This record gives sequence, structure tokens and C-alpha cells, in this order.
Amino acid sequence: MRSTGRQRMKLKKPQETNVPLNKELLDILACPACRGELTLLDGEEGLRCPACAVVYPVRDEIPVMLVEEAVPAEDWERGERTPAKRR
Repeated sequence: MRSTGRQRMKLKKPQETNVPLNKELLDILACPACRGELTLLDGEEGLRCPACAVVYPVRDEIPVMLVEEAVPAEDWERGERTPAKRR
């Protein structure tokens, strides 16, 4: 077997960092359903809209601001993280 002169590159696993959500970003984000103010949950796992009583998840430090991804706040508090529309 002939060598092509190419070496296999080893891919490094991305390092997980725990970077908090940017304060400026939080100040401009609004609920996509009602345009209301959002509050960051402890642990920075989600953004809650008190007016709509839903939580928008934060995945890989990125807020998922899609109405169809919102989880009812009651369900979120019980540990259920599946959007209501997927059940």
C-alpha cells in the first residue's frame, strides 16, 4: 500500500465552557409570542415569560426563542422539558 503523504487529523472535542448569557442580549430579548419581558431562570437553563407562563430553553448557552419550543412554566418546574406541542 502506498502512502499518500497525508496524515489523519485528530479532531479535538470542543471544551465545554460555562459562559453566562450576555446581559446586553437579555436586555433586548423579548417573548416571541407577546413581546413581553423575559427573566433568566436560576442556573441559566431557560428564559421565563411571566405573561405567557412559558419557559424558552437555553441550549448550549443559546436561547431557543421559538414559540413551538416553549415549555409551560408549570411543566418546567416539575422537571418536564418537552414543549407542549410535541406531546
